[in-house]
Amino acid sequence: MTKLQAAGNHYGHDVSAHVEAEPQGVIALDLGLVAVWELAAPLLRVRDNDAHTLYALGLAHALLESHPEADPAIVLPAIMLHDVGWSEVPPDEVLQAIAPGGGRPDLVLQHEREGARLAADILAQTRYDASKVPEILAIIDGHDSRRTALSIEDAIVKDADKTWRLSPHGVDTVMDWFGLDRDQAMRLCSQRVHGHLFTQEAKVMASALSALESVTLWPQRQALLSAD
Repeated sequence: MTKLQAAGNHYGHDVSAHVEAEPQGVIALDLGLVAVWELAAPLLRVRDNDAHTLYALGLAHALLESHPEADPAIVLPAIMLHDVGWSEVPPDEVLQAIAPGGGRPDLVLQHEREGARLAADILAQTRYDASKVPEILAIIDGHDSRRTALSIEDAIVKDADKTWRLSPHGVDTVMDWFGLDRDQAMRLCSQRVHGHLFTQEAKVMASALSALESVTLWPQRQALLSAD
């Protein structure tokens, strides 16, 4: 569980007045996407895709800051809706699609195809800018299976989706998907992310996340945690 409140105040003084309301890097959910999220969320409950989607959305925001040429009105709804298609795959078959040593490419293609169909309906219901919809759907229909990027927007969606695997939440999730310990999950995620990214910024993010996870597993860090 994420720590939201301090366990104490070692300094002993209130410094909250010095905390800026909107420092660089802090983001909020675009109000224009709230209606999209409300329709997408019930379809994202499979395989913890709802939390995955929100974290990937945050990574996409960060990548957009480095790519002003990319259109957020395409990237953000595409990453929010990219995995709604898993709701159309039988739950007991979902992990077969990406299992190490196995894989079901047919299921990957099914979730992309169904995802584009469901996304089209959600975007129509929310009256999203119709001029953006074709590119959003093209990104969703191929976000996993297509090995090339159609555009910078597609590259950012692909990179945000993959880089999530190396976040603490991503590693936690993969551990439980496949019954791996943290070291095994971190190594599996690393091999499935590094070498498969398009933007330089995502490559740096992924390297930083892998480094932090590696340090967490060092015996020196584990010894400190045990002492606490």
